[in-house]
Amino acid sequence: MSAVRTLTVGQDEAEQRLDRWFRRHFPHLSQGHIEKLCRKGEIRVDGGRVRAATRIAPGQSVRVPPLPDAGQSAPEQPTISTADAAMMHAAVLHRDDHILVLNKPAGLATQGGSKQPRHIDGLSEALRFGLPDKPRLVHRLDKDTSGVLLMARTQKMASALTSAFRSRETRKIYWAAVAGVPQPAMGTVKYGLVKSPGHGGRGEAEKMHCVHPDRIDATPGAKRATTDYAVLTSLAKRAAWAALVPLTGRTHQLRAHMAEIGHPIIGDGKYGHSGQENLGDGWGAQLGGEISKKLHLHARCLRITHPVTRNMMNFIAPLPDHMARTWETLAWNAEDVPTDPFEDPQ
Repeated sequence: MSAVRTLTVGQDEAEQRLDRWFRRHFPHLSQGHIEKLCRKGEIRVDGGRVRAATRIAPGQSVRVPPLPDAGQSAPEQPTISTADAAMMHAAVLHRDDHILVLNKPAGLATQGGSKQPRHIDGLSEALRFGLPDKPRLVHRLDKDTSGVLLMARTQKMASALTSAFRSRETRKIYWAAVAGVPQPAMGTVKYGLVKSPGHGGRGEAEKMHCVHPDRIDATPGAKRATTDYAVLTSLAKRAAWAALVPLTGRTHQLRAHMAEIGHPIIGDGKYGHSGQENLGDGWGAQLGGEISKKLHLHARCLRITHPVTRNMMNFIAPLPDHMARTWETLAWNAEDVPTDPFEDPQ
């Protein structure tokens, strides 16, 4: 059993979740053990209590409590089924010595937690492709959102890509089917977002609430958020195919913003009422008939300058099956719209 120690997060370590940092430094610890130490307050960051999912940054001090020796606690080796490994390989859109780009399936969480034993971060063990470490997450998508997900294949590359996302050197374009047709056809949503606690011991039903721009500074916990949207085509007044660009990266930003302006994303039970069908007035997150009840939000495109080659790279992810069926039903064709509708025409 070791003694209490205080470790400093290295300058070469990108911002990351506390549990992932612990697992990298102490691979013999299980996820459950790390979460238990956090709940008991034995793990602290800069003197304060933290959760396993808390993000830490270079320079911060981490209190490490007495830990069992490696021989006393066997490493938790992830077991990945042949089917999951094949699924992860099939999701790869691009791979080089430095980065990996996936088309994340809808319904698969990006990171784990007490209720998420199966997730991209864990399954990425199948994506080493000859390197000693699995690829590292540098951003995330909601569990029910599909599309382009970028990963770093080395720690150095993770630092570079995290910096690029933080400084907004990347451009992400999402496709969504939304209830009703937003007016005007192109606009910007600037509502702030504040987290509202859910019910139950684990905060079930926790969600983000919009705050008018004039009240953001006066609302505790509220953060500014900006989303550009453009209507690409519509189904009369019942639904629209929209392109969405999050200029900030807040939790559930696109979902909360579209619901706030009266056009929730189809299939969004959290922000658009799961049991309410849109009858043409722009409200209600279901279209009925053959249209899937799954969330219709997809990270379609990611544009980034490669940190090593300095080439501008544009990654495009095909629609997931449930959205592809909706597009086919509504006769919406990807070839009929520009990759980036916000760019000025040449």
